[in-house]
Amino acid sequence: MRIQYSKINKWLNACIAGLLLALLNFGCSNSKKDIANIFFYNEQSGIASLDPAFAKNQSTMWPAHQLFNTLIETDNDLNLKPSLATHWTISDDGKTYTFILRPDVYFHDDAVFANNKGRLLTAYDVAYSLGRIIDPKTASPGGWIFNGKVDTLQPFTAINDSTFQLKLLRPYHPILGILSMQYCSIVPKEAVEEYGNTFRQHPVGTGPFKFVAWEEGQALILGKNENYFEKDSTGKRLPYIDGIKISFYDSKATEFLLFRQKQLSFINDIEASFKDEVLAKNGTLRKEWDGKIILKTHPYLNIEYLGILVDTTNTLVKNLPTKHKKIRQAINYGFDRKKMVLYLRNSLGTPAESGFIPAGLPSFNDSIVKGYDYNPTKAAALLREAGYPSGKGLPQIKLLTIPIYADMANFIAKQLSEQGMNIQVEVVQKALLLELTSNSQAAFFRGSWIADYPDAENYLSVFYSKNPAPPNYTRYSNKNFDTYFEKAIAETNDSIRYDLYRKADQQVIDDAPVVPLWYDKVVWLVQPNLDGFLPNGLNLLELRRVKLN
Repeated sequence: MRIQYSKINKWLNACIAGLLLALLNFGCSNSKKDIANIFFYNEQSGIASLDPAFAKNQSTMWPAHQLFNTLIETDNDLNLKPSLATHWTISDDGKTYTFILRPDVYFHDDAVFANNKGRLLTAYDVAYSLGRIIDPKTASPGGWIFNGKVDTLQPFTAINDSTFQLKLLRPYHPILGILSMQYCSIVPKEAVEEYGNTFRQHPVGTGPFKFVAWEEGQALILGKNENYFEKDSTGKRLPYIDGIKISFYDSKATEFLLFRQKQLSFINDIEASFKDEVLAKNGTLRKEWDGKIILKTHPYLNIEYLGILVDTTNTLVKNLPTKHKKIRQAINYGFDRKKMVLYLRNSLGTPAESGFIPAGLPSFNDSIVKGYDYNPTKAAALLREAGYPSGKGLPQIKLLTIPIYADMANFIAKQLSEQGMNIQVEVVQKALLLELTSNSQAAFFRGSWIADYPDAENYLSVFYSKNPAPPNYTRYSNKNFDTYFEKAIAETNDSIRYDLYRKADQQVIDDAPVVPLWYDKVVWLVQPNLDGFLPNGLNLLELRRVKLN
């Protein structure tokens, strides 16, 4: 465990003492005064690393977002806006992006710098940080984000201290969204080299919060960065709160109990075992919770779906009825998404009756992209046209799912049985399902896709024929789709690009290599004393403007 001692205020000293004595049972001390301005949350899955090069999932992205900044970030409406960069320009050929940096950004105070004082961030830090992502020695799981996109000779260049340049192999407009990912956080070279493998537990960034202490498996403490560059509209320096304490209880039941006892500021998502205790079927709080807690929801850039392997060269597919498009379409028409979301999700989601691109993205338009609703008549007609009237002679179809989605799979199987389709649900562990889908050994499977950045390209890449599995788990291939997709990612005009995205999305839906289930929602239970705490489509924890009353 490493601890930074410079300029630690009174509550942080109390936190450290509490950590050493009792591993921070619930906060920094028993004094309400000491913990009044601290944000508490629990990370059930633990945190593997605080190095942003390894921010591959929500548990690591959340602290990375507090500790580091990127050139570009998203606002709560998923619009891209400047962060470390003040602005940028794009060359006429669409292949060179030039960024001008803010002149007032400093790294956190740390012993790695002269006099323990954080130094000014420069364009050389940006070039180093992005180059580090693609360096094989780093072994970052985010290395893929630049594959086949950036120039192979000199992709990242510092023109001078304040000017950074990125070069692409070909026009690729979604690069701006990629630069907003936590992987692209800016780090100082001297800290990475000094701490080596321990940089994961001794992070140095420019973010609104700085590292204080981490007892792995017990608690992580982040403190307010007193030198943070952002200010609010009145000129007050952000963030408002003094720090963050993250606990690591692995039980959702314990987490919910702590939240009820007001020892956590919020909880993310609601465990299935107690969702009916908190929520009515229409997705609102039950009356007994009114005034005690606040429910906050927001469209989440996540789609839950069933995937169907459609590569007819695969021996697994050759003898399966799902190789026929009409069978896949019949499955899509054969069950009631609205009823499934109402009864099994307590309305926490939107039935996916449009495309694969979920609600929440600017290109989403359910009046243009037409998907599948519950229509037994159409399902029956498609089965008949495929040569299986009322399902007669249709072989059994095996659906692979993971334990937490077994109820969804059984619901769908039951409804499809009413159409004459015999669906056998097989529950497997998540790791096995991932292995099977990655190796094209799962013919019909449950899947989900969460956006890495707010652009529909992130979803449509799942069906691009030149992509392997992942992300193209269905091995879908269609020339029309590929043409729409390739034109879209090179297009800088938003209106034209969105139109191309919708055409590509409609092509996928018509061919039905997937069965969209629902567009997800961010679901937070929040203590009433929090102001300015707002969910967003990426479910990124944003704490810069949070106030505790």
